[in-house]
Amino acid sequence: MDLIELLGYYNLTRQESALYLLLCSEGKLTGYEAAKASGISRSNIYTALAGLVEKGAARMEEDTATHYIPVPVEEFCDNRIRRMQEYRELLLKAAPRRREVSEGYITIKGESNIIDKMKNMIDAAKERIYLAVSEHTISLLLPQLCSALQRGLKVVLITDPLFELEGALVYHTKTGQHQIRLIADSKNVLTGDIAAGSESTCLYSQNRNLIELFKEALKNEITLIAVTKGS
Repeated sequence: MDLIELLGYYNLTRQESALYLLLCSEGKLTGYEAAKASGISRSNIYTALAGLVEKGAARMEEDTATHYIPVPVEEFCDNRIRRMQEYRELLLKAAPRRREVSEGYITIKGESNIIDKMKNMIDAAKERIYLAVSEHTISLLLPQLCSALQRGLKVVLITDPLFELEGALVYHTKTGQHQIRLIADSKNVLTGDIAAGSESTCLYSQNRNLIELFKEALKNEITLIAVTKGS
């Protein structure tokens, strides 16, 4: 993911992002200088600069000529995140509530979407977490798993040999590189395969029968690991 793509997550267009990076590099520029250095036409440069000012990524310095100065990256990002948190609170208060919880089967596609769902499930858990994944996938979830342990949750992991996490019950086996099985609080389950790109697909459900099925399968797998280790 390049810098322009990253800035897109902060609501900058690709043209605004390229211009912002140019300002960060140069320190300050007039509209004419920015057009010349960026290759953006003068008819578009002032629209893009105005967009940066409006979105809090640049400020104007009035002198003999108007210069545009970049807001420091850390300050710009912090401001946007703070604003999004404020919007989040407003949405949480005003958004309609779902009337009933679905026990159906929901498909989640895409690696980042699946990882986000796993993080949210772990963060929302209040009692226990059962997770069977590769060590690589666990590395993406470590902040959430450590937070769960700090909250006093029971965390049971089935993962690759040698991995350890203080406070968690860790069972070692050769896991499928892309396979995922996650149960949180005996209330929801996520299972499927995760891989780079768009091929990742998981099934999420709050269906009690499915949860019990996966709980039993994980318990049997843990028993088998323990017996194999003791033999």
